[in-house]
Amino acid sequence: MKKFVLAAALTVVASSAFAGSLADPIIEAPVIVEEATSSSAGILVPLLLLVLVAAAVASD
Repeated sequence: MKKFVLAAALTVVASSAFAGSLADPIIEAPVIVEEATSSSAGILVPLLLLVLVAAAVASD
């Protein structure tokens, strides 16, 4: 009876050890979302800088 219980216990332990498969897991790449910039954003900063320089020159 002791051998039967020991064999059953080893069977349970061994079966849980081989529960996974040998295939590599499939890992999906993270999704990267880029926000679209408007074409006027590239010209807005230089125009603002030009206005600030013109205001500084006019105040002198």
